[in-house]
Amino acid sequence: MFEVIDTHAHLDEIADLQAALKDARNVGVTAIIAVGSNHRSNQRILEICLEHPAIVYPALGLHPWELGNLEPHHIESTLKFIEEKTGGVVAIGEIGLDYDKRVTKMAPKELQKEVFKRLLCQARQEAKPVIVHSRYAWKDSFEIVKETGIKKAVFHWFTGLSSVLREILQAGYFISATPAAEYHEEHRRAIKETPLERLLLESDCPVIYGRETKYRSTPSHVLRSLKAAAAIKDLGEVTLAEQTTRNAAHFFGLASIYTSC
Repeated sequence: MFEVIDTHAHLDEIADLQAALKDARNVGVTAIIAVGSNHRSNQRILEICLEHPAIVYPALGLHPWELGNLEPHHIESTLKFIEEKTGGVVAIGEIGLDYDKRVTKMAPKELQKEVFKRLLCQARQEAKPVIVHSRYAWKDSFEIVKETGIKKAVFHWFTGLSSVLREILQAGYFISATPAAEYHEEHRRAIKETPLERLLLESDCPVIYGRETKYRSTPSHVLRSLKAAAAIKDLGEVTLAEQTTRNAAHFFGLASIYTSC
C-alpha cells in the first residue's frame, strides 16, 4: 500500500465525512490538508481537525469565488479570523485569483488582488505556506506571490502556460496533481513539465471529475492523481508516492510524523 498525502480537500463539503476518511485510510492516505474557503468553512475545518487530529490538518482561506457573495464587513471579519488562527494552521489556503468572467463580474480583479495580498502578507508574517487558486490568472497570481516574499507556495490544479510554470518552478514553488490528470490536457502537460521534487498530490474533493463517466471525489481519489501522474511521468507509482509524500511532509511541516522524511 502506498503512503500518500492529500494536500487539498474541502472536507467541510463532504456529506458522509466519516465514511470518506475511513476509505482514505484504507487506501493509504495518511494525512489530509483540509482547506477553508470562507468564514463558516474555516470554522468547520477547525472542528474537523479537532475531531480527527491523527489525519486531518487545517488550512484557512478565503476563496476568490466567495468574495462576490460577501459584504465588506464580512470580508474583514473573515480576514480577522484567519489572522487570529494562523499560528495553529499548517497553511493559508485556499486563496488566490480567478479571472473567469463569471467570477470577475461578481468580484472585480482589484478586490481579488487586495484580499489575496492581505492573506499573503499574513502568511509571510507567520512563515506559513500558501495554497493558491489561479484559474485564468496564472501570471498575476505568481507575480503577486513572489513579490510578497512568500517562501512556500503550491499552485493547485495548475493548467496555465508553460512560460508561467517555468517561473513558478524557478522560484522554488510547487504545483499539485488532481484526478483531472487522467484526461485534462493542459493539466497533464503541466505535470509532465514539473520535476518530481516540485509535485504534490491532491483530490480537491468533492469536485466532480470525469468526461464520459463522472464521479464525485473523496480523499481516497488522490490515488487516481497518483496513478495518472505516474503514467504521465513514466515513473513507478511507488517512486512517485514516496517523493510526493516527502514533498508534502516538508512543505506543510509534517516531516516529524514521517520517519522516512
